[in-house]
Amino acid sequence: MGAQHSAVPELVDESPDLWDEGFGDAARRLLTAGVRCFATNGFHATKTRDITSAAGLSSAALYVHFASKEHVLFEIVRAAHKSVLAVVSEPPATGDPAAHLKSLVARFVAWHARYHVAGRVGQYELSGLTPDHYATIIALRQQTTAVFHEAIRRGTRERAFGPVDDHRVVRAILSLCVDLVRWYRLDGPDSPEEVGHFYAELALGMVTAAGTVTPSGDGV
Repeated sequence: MGAQHSAVPELVDESPDLWDEGFGDAARRLLTAGVRCFATNGFHATKTRDITSAAGLSSAALYVHFASKEHVLFEIVRAAHKSVLAVVSEPPATGDPAAHLKSLVARFVAWHARYHVAGRVGQYELSGLTPDHYATIIALRQQTTAVFHEAIRRGTRERAFGPVDDHRVVRAILSLCVDLVRWYRLDGPDSPEEVGHFYAELALGMVTAAGTVTPSGDGV
């Protein structure tokens, strides 16, 4: 499993499992080294030799497999975003909007816990991408966000949720969920599934509480 690729607890996750099988062993080692280096030092502070050294390869090895350090970053971030999109795009297991939203959030959060190192790079190192690569990633992010918008709108239409502003609620849910990549560790007290379940309950509270909140000025 990818979790065996680092002895530093905060860098232990399953990110290496995200790399496309079309990459050879050396390229996959470079991606794994790259995601660890970028998560630790940031893209701009990471040198090419940092990546190749961590991968146990010669200084010139990176350019055999990738056009540049930025290309390594792009492949990492693209793999992460494609994986997230696949997870949230799974067909609903239930016709109940509340259960669907909880399942959606639970899966989204569990992904970010299980792959928190790649998730951290995917969230905080986008400034290192070229404009074309950045546009590719933004398109993937928009598709993921659209899944959440539709889940909220469906619940509102079917009166399973309160009259919430889906843009604000989706922004709040996604912000809450992705923030865990800053602090989550697989050796912590909660498994990815446990933290996913907890966040799912919080998300449901955001959309159901709106119908019971007393309007300002009416008293309590």
